[in-house]
Amino acid sequence: MPLDRLDTNSYVIFVIVSHIRGQIGGPVAGAGPDARSEGSPVGGTWGMGSGSPASLVLEASGVSKAYGPLEALKAIDLTISRGEIVGLLGPNGAGKSTLISIVAGLLRPDVGTVTVNGIDPARDPVKAQRFVGFAPQSTGVYEPLTVEENLVFFGQLAGLRRRRLAERITDVCEALLLETLRPRKCEELSGGEKRRVHTAIALMARPQLLLLDEPTVGADIETRGALIDLVKLLADEGTAILYSTHYLPEVEALDASVVLLHAGRVIARGSVDDLIARHGVGMLELRFAGPAPTLDSTDLSVEYDGNALRLRTSAPAVAAAQVMNELGDHVDRLESLDVLRPSLDSVFLSLTGHRLRAPESEPDGAS
Repeated sequence: MPLDRLDTNSYVIFVIVSHIRGQIGGPVAGAGPDARSEGSPVGGTWGMGSGSPASLVLEASGVSKAYGPLEALKAIDLTISRGEIVGLLGPNGAGKSTLISIVAGLLRPDVGTVTVNGIDPARDPVKAQRFVGFAPQSTGVYEPLTVEENLVFFGQLAGLRRRRLAERITDVCEALLLETLRPRKCEELSGGEKRRVHTAIALMARPQLLLLDEPTVGADIETRGALIDLVKLLADEGTAILYSTHYLPEVEALDASVVLLHAGRVIARGSVDDLIARHGVGMLELRFAGPAPTLDSTDLSVEYDGNALRLRTSAPAVAAAQVMNELGDHVDRLESLDVLRPSLDSVFLSLTGHRLRAPESEPDGAS
C-alpha cells in the first residue's frame, strides 16, 4: 500500500518495522559485536550485581497530588534501597498508579519531591528515566509487530545494539517464558502472553529501579509464577522494585516489605510478619441478603457494615459456632461466612474497616 494511503497507526508500524529490519538485517540472534559503546551493567545477568552495600535508589518526601477537588496523594513518604522489594497495596482509588506515575516522571507532584538515584524526574525526566523500568497497568505493545520486533525496538530505544541487544532479548524471553513466542505477532497472543511481553519490554534496559503497576491483573497462573520468580531474582542482583498489586499472596510470596496505601495516605509500612503482629486480628465475617441482623446476646465485639457483620476474635472458628446459634431465623438470609485468620487481609481490614479484594478483571484505568 502506498505510504500516502496509510493511516497514522499503520504508518508508525511501517516505520518501526522498516527501522528494525534495516538496522539488524534479520533476527537479532545472529547479530555481531556491539555497534557502539554502551553503559556496562554493574554485574549479574539481570540487575546491578550482589554483595555491594545497600544504597537508596528511590526517595519520595511529602508527595501530594490532586485532581481538582480530589486529593489522590497526601504527604507520601517512601524510600526503596538496592535489592529491596516494596509491595504497594491498596484498593482501586488508593493512589497507587498516581504515585508510580510520579516516580516514573510522567506526572509532577503538586507538593513534595521525588529522586531516583539523586535525580528529580520532574526536573530532568530524561536523565532519571535512564535508571527506571516501568510496566504500567495498561498493556503497551505494538500488536502488529512480532514479540521479537517489539523487544528489538524498545531495546534500541534503551541504547542496546547488536550483541548486547541479542543477549538481552534472550535473557528476558527465557525468564518470562517467551522463547517460543518470539516470531509470533502480539495480536495473536493471549492476554497473559501479552502481559509477559509488556513486562519484558520494561526489563530491556536493566533498570536500577523497576516499577510494576498491577503486573499480574488478568494474567494466567504461568505468567504469575514466572513474574514472581523473576522479581525475586532481580532483587537478589540489586534491583530496587516497587510492586503495586491487589493480590496479597503475591506480596507474601515475594517476601516484600509492605506499604499500605488507603485514600491517598500511607497507613502502615513494615514486613508482612511485623504488620500482622501489630495489626492482624482473627475475624469472622458474615454477609446476608439484606441488612445484617443485630446480635443482642453475644459478648463478642461486633461491627456492622450494611449487609455484613464482623466479629473480632482470637478464635474465629469457635465464634462461628456461637454466632450461628444466635442468628435464629436470620440464618436463612446468610449468604457467606468467612473465617479470617491474622493475615495481610485482616491487617487491612483492621486499619480501614474494609477488606482488600483482588480485582476480577483488568482495570481500564489507573488507580
